[in-house]
Amino acid sequence: MSLGGVFDPQVERHLLVDEGEVVVDQVHKHWVAVIGPVLEFVLIIPVLLLMAWTPVEASWLPLVAAAAIAAHAGWRFLEVRMDRFVITNMRVFRVRGILGQSIATMPLTRILDITVHRPLIGRLFGFGHFIFESAAQEQGLREIRFVGDPTERGLTIQRVIQRAGLRGNAR
Repeated sequence: MSLGGVFDPQVERHLLVDEGEVVVDQVHKHWVAVIGPVLEFVLIIPVLLLMAWTPVEASWLPLVAAAAIAAHAGWRFLEVRMDRFVITNMRVFRVRGILGQSIATMPLTRILDITVHRPLIGRLFGFGHFIFESAAQEQGLREIRFVGDPTERGLTIQRVIQRAGLRGNAR
């Protein structure tokens, strides 16, 4: 088993295949979501440069600080990598978690409204955030952040809902 397999949320395991459920779209976080962890990794450079001015007996301190920063940045990077939002022909669900995994799911019938929020930087770089309104307001799918091409993905959800016959025709 490769590390890529370990650090993949494997959404296919959560499909109701015997009920005919298929993935319509699987949404990875937009690349902007990893800027924070990448900047943390860059912070390691000046911390290691401190070794040049650190007394020899304390030279281990910058190494420990750099290792802690690297571990934290790596963890945050994996959090982004292991967070997937999935649109199927029956529901939307979110799989996330590194050591443990949590799955939040919402049938298409429960989706009352989808708000797409695109901040200025999101408009520039092509990402936005989904805010789902449903009959049960407190759920794990309330907000999905850093969705690439959010307008098209929102339309995909609306198309799936329409094709499933869950909304009346506009005609």
